[in-house]
Amino acid sequence: MIEVLLIGYFMTCVCAEGGADVVLSCSLVEEGVGMGGNGGGALFDHTPATLVLRDVPVASDQLLETLTSFIPPSVPDPDVLLFEAKVSSPEIPNGELLLHADCNEQEVMCEISRYAPRGTQSSTEPAYFFVSLNLEGHGFSTALVLHTLMVERDQSGGRTLIQNQLGLPLSQSGSLLTEAVFLVFSHAKSVAAPLKGDVLLSCGFRQQEMPPAQEVGVEWRLQHRGSGRKVLEMRTRIADAEESSEVHAVREGSSVDAALLVGEGNASVTLTKLKLSDEGTYICTVSVGLFSAQQVIQLQVTQPPHVSLSEEKLVFKADLPQKLSCHCKNYYPLDTQMEWLSLSPTDTEPTVLPDQGSLSSHRQHGDGTFSLSSHITLPASFSPGTTITCRVSHRALSTPLSVSVVVENPEPDSYWWVLGFLFITVLFFYQVMK
Repeated sequence: MIEVLLIGYFMTCVCAEGGADVVLSCSLVEEGVGMGGNGGGALFDHTPATLVLRDVPVASDQLLETLTSFIPPSVPDPDVLLFEAKVSSPEIPNGELLLHADCNEQEVMCEISRYAPRGTQSSTEPAYFFVSLNLEGHGFSTALVLHTLMVERDQSGGRTLIQNQLGLPLSQSGSLLTEAVFLVFSHAKSVAAPLKGDVLLSCGFRQQEMPPAQEVGVEWRLQHRGSGRKVLEMRTRIADAEESSEVHAVREGSSVDAALLVGEGNASVTLTKLKLSDEGTYICTVSVGLFSAQQVIQLQVTQPPHVSLSEEKLVFKADLPQKLSCHCKNYYPLDTQMEWLSLSPTDTEPTVLPDQGSLSSHRQHGDGTFSLSSHITLPASFSPGTTITCRVSHRALSTPLSVSVVVENPEPDSYWWVLGFLFITVLFFYQVMK
């Protein structure tokens, strides 16, 4: 069977009564067979298409009167792909972010494919479509299930227009009318959390109709480095979440709140006491009745480095160079940057030392964290009062971490102190005995 996809980019938004319409400029992509159809690779045909999200709820302070109304083509064309999707109930969480994407120069990726609910045939009516929306540079991500609406017959007795590509009836304006019946969303597609800390991975769902006896299923899985495993699975009923909940937590310290799941559609999972093995791609699958959809969330486990210097004070003796080491310990992930700087008493801004010394090899500890050292040889030309700084940059640090030592005046040699003390002592006793 040929799968039909729509891949789109944000175009504009227009005004609608009680909300706003978001218009996506898309292309219809049909997956074909290449190289003779014997596993030689797929070819794709692209056809222009348009997707209109109808009645996206907006905040009360939004100036709807500044937007113009969406106007469908004056002459319906069965070759044109125009999807209209009513998304007012269930609402798309944070759907108003789509209204500002164009102004913020953010790209909205939209993919639409044919969808077959569980236990149904793809040829049955109504027809179903699966929509995936992702906003570039933001945590917004939503997967929707749409179904087609009944098309009113032409009052003049004319024949119903059929879309040539999909073989589905069109409205009098030439659009394919649909509405959202189920959606799964996430407020954060990528999360960073500290090693041994706790994290909440966002996932939720909405459905047009929720019968009290309806069963809700949630499954969280982790994919990392080519292998996958189940984290948690929960099944419960809308009417009696406390009594009917069945939870299978494979990962110790993982949990989903059953009351929030049925009360607010909150399928988020909490992971406690994070380990490096918890890092990877998490897949949240929510199943309700005939429908099922997923969200994918990336979890990055981090550990900030502990930075120290080999010397607490720096004194140059007999104009000899001085060795100094900077130790960066127990950090994760691997990538880190170490830099040496100096600040003389007469300067206001530090300067990067031309000679950055040498780096040791990375050392990995039993808990998976890394350590690295930087070694530098400083010439005796640095004047007293000069500050030598080791600055470390790492993903787990919001700002670079610096440790410093100040060049101090050389202390007099203890040999001359002892010799002088003995001379004064001998002179004193000589005067006394004289």
